[in-house]
Amino acid sequence: MTTEPKPHRAGFVSIIGKPNVGKSTLMNVLVGERLSIITSKAQTTRHRILGILNGPDFQLVYSDTPGIIQPKYELQSAMMSFVYSSLEDADVILFVTDIYEKHDEEPVVERLRRSEVPVLLLINKIDQATQEEVEAKMAYWREQMPNAAEIVPISALNAFNTEQVFNHILDRLPEHEAFYPKDELTDKPERFFASEMIREKIFKLYKKEVPYSTEVVIEEFKEDDVIIRVRGIIYTERASQKGIIIGQGGAALKKVGTWAREEMEKFFQKKVFLELHVKVNENWRTDPKMLNRFGYKPE
Repeated sequence: MTTEPKPHRAGFVSIIGKPNVGKSTLMNVLVGERLSIITSKAQTTRHRILGILNGPDFQLVYSDTPGIIQPKYELQSAMMSFVYSSLEDADVILFVTDIYEKHDEEPVVERLRRSEVPVLLLINKIDQATQEEVEAKMAYWREQMPNAAEIVPISALNAFNTEQVFNHILDRLPEHEAFYPKDELTDKPERFFASEMIREKIFKLYKKEVPYSTEVVIEEFKEDDVIIRVRGIIYTERASQKGIIIGQGGAALKKVGTWAREEMEKFFQKKVFLELHVKVNENWRTDPKMLNRFGYKPE
């Protein structure tokens, strides 16, 4: 007796939510690889990053997106364009909130209430709450999002209930052939991940406005059988920020380079030689021409 093969399912899964609710941690867990940078600071994700999970009869294309905010300048507007474009082609939407988030999500919720795409509402960081707090938060969201396909309490950090999330997604994906080759993990080039690793270390090492005023551009990425040679430029908006990035005697920049190089060697599984320079480009966050050059073209 022969059994019918399972139909192949494939689709796009958009992960959206406010800054710092754990979207990047969740995507890394769902994909099984560390593709998105993670820091304790809000608004670290600036691009739409695809993470592709493949199986014999499925392909899930996850989109990690910037945190939803009210844009105050051109860079933030470009970041929000990535969020909205991810909603346009989504087959399933993962709306991530957390146990601490205040109940002021109305603009986002209203859009999702009108969505014809299945919405899974995920309440993250439940490992930091009591059972009563989790139940109260779930009751609140049932009122706010009565059309949600499912409301799932999760801990992305501990991978709690993430298998359940995967199953809910798979149940709702359309039958479709794969959109990408089955051996692909992401749509981003290696240069992108090199720049993100440097940027992550800047967010971890520096305080206040400095990380938000920097951008990293990889000017050279050369790989041979033995080593990868990377030359990166860290752009800041002011000369004073350049001095902070470099630090006394170059100590701070050296630390960024060491941390980023170690991260790259783990990611690329090869020895890395990393050269970093710092340049000033005044007000690049509000300059459309520079934003286009840095890859923030509206989708």
